[in-house]
Amino acid sequence: MSEMSFKQAKEIVERLEFSELALRKSFKDINTSTKTLKESSTALEKSLEKQKQVLTQIPKMNTKINILRSLIMINIGFILGIFVGKFLL
Repeated sequence: MSEMSFKQAKEIVERLEFSELALRKSFKDINTSTKTLKESSTALEKSLEKQKQVLTQIPKMNTKINILRSLIMINIGFILGIFVGKFLL
């Protein structure tokens, strides 16, 4: 009877050790997941700030592109005018 209880106690101790190891591993996993969650939230905040900057710069870039297009058209018209004036007149 004492041998049986010793075996049972040994099994209980082994189970407790396994459960302790499992708890430690899950605690480490929780810590790493919270760290990665914090890192990803800061990365998300940075990307949101970049998006805000891009959204504020889009209207400025559109006006610049429109100005450049009009300048290109004026230059093309000037060049065509020179060719027409030289060859047709």
